Amino acid sequence: MARRPSHTPRREGDERTDSRERALLLLYEAETKGVTPSEVLASQVLAPDDLTASLVAGVELHQERIDAAIADHARGWTLDRMPVIDRTVLRIACFELLGRPEVPVAVVLDEAVELAKRFSTDDSGRFVNGVLAAVVSVLRAA
Repeated sequence: MARRPSHTPRREGDERTDSRERALLLLYEAETKGVTPSEVLASQVLAPDDLTASLVAGVELHQERIDAAIADHARGWTLDRMPVIDRTVLRIACFELLGRPEVPVAVVLDEAVELAKRFSTDDSGRFVNGVLAAVVSVLRAA
């Protein structure tokens, strides 16, 4: 019997998971290039799917509020000190908690943790889960 790799494998065929991953990559690109997410969206040769575009636009539109919530609940961490991937995953999940009430909290947290595990450090899954667990009552109650 083959062993599973230490990282979490990508779930094939889930369009929403793919959209979240694409949003992560686009937001990461915007931050590392120092441009707005809207500029990155506009520069795409192929237009992203609706969910990807919605996640990117939602993070951009609500970033100030999202960043304040993350900063208030990430004990011992400033936004600038967080790995870019972790910060970006947190922003996407916070926007989903804030702007997509039809998505269950458990789904938002699970998807964010899986993205962090796949694309960031060994400790990122636990870190993202802890911050989101603390921020969920603030953003979902709004």
